[in-house]
Amino acid sequence: MLRIAGLTLAAALVLGVATAGYAYWHLDHNIKGVDIDSALGDDRPAHAMIAPSPSAPTATAAPLPAGSLNILVLGSDSRSGKADKELGGGDSSGARSDTAMVVHLDAGRTRATVVSIPRDTLVTRPSCPLPDGGSTAVAYGSMFNSAFSVGGPVCAVKTVESITGVRMDHFVEIDFSGFAKLVDALGGVDVTTTQNIDDDKSHLHLAAGTHHLDGKQALALARTRHGIGDGSDLGRIGLQQLLVKALLERISGTNLLTDPAELYTVADAVTKSLTTDTGLDSLSELTELGKSLKGLSADQVKTVMMPVVTAPSDPNRVIAKEPDAANLWATLR
Repeated sequence: MLRIAGLTLAAALVLGVATAGYAYWHLDHNIKGVDIDSALGDDRPAHAMIAPSPSAPTATAAPLPAGSLNILVLGSDSRSGKADKELGGGDSSGARSDTAMVVHLDAGRTRATVVSIPRDTLVTRPSCPLPDGGSTAVAYGSMFNSAFSVGGPVCAVKTVESITGVRMDHFVEIDFSGFAKLVDALGGVDVTTTQNIDDDKSHLHLAAGTHHLDGKQALALARTRHGIGDGSDLGRIGLQQLLVKALLERISGTNLLTDPAELYTVADAVTKSLTTDTGLDSLSELTELGKSLKGLSADQVKTVMMPVVTAPSDPNRVIAKEPDAANLWATLR
């Protein structure tokens, strides 16, 4: 998801000079920012140590980015907007972080690890600051995705940092209706399923095999859980990770860098659907991130799920499996 946003925004510079001024202003103003650093203060895990570049830059090679990055990426399943309801978002109000991934970029931006956190994981949700000056109460044995519901991006970041001990350098949220538009702007994606999918709730019915999905179908795939496996969120995560790889392959195979019209369509869809921390809420900042990811290909992205076991208190929920989960998070620091 990060590479899709970064590459399309970095490539925006190919737009014609006469058009670029308006295009830049329009795309820049599409992005919504949240000042997470100010809200959370200093009571957070430390930033990753900045490692020196392995070699001095040459006249033809730019220096590698200094230090790794950890970025919390959320898929926000809004239930209140007309577009979301038409796409199967449901009738309840508010928004839910039905997809949560910690994206770890190595110091050279040549490898990435994407760790999915099941939404049904029971966690201790910390007290989180609210925009009105108040704060949420500590909640024990709370579902992981409740953090976003009660405290938005700030509480989502604080909760992830509290359960992982890993500093989230950035935050990116993409809403699901925007995600569908993005897939359509890319011309759809190709996915191969190993089993039949029949999920009336996500409105997706696919036979096992390879399929070309449009935006609505891709979104349904990201939401599907009842039509596969045991119907749990763990099966859905497997489909979401499959979709991430498909998106990376699609972006690599498009002609965005040579087709300004197609590029602008994709970039507009991306930026309209984004909410980020204030360190990424401008086109210039996203462009720099995108440029640093130019050497990252789909086969260099590892997708895993946080190790979990069934919660003793509820067979329909999970908890982190220790020490496996702690060992995984330690590799991202």
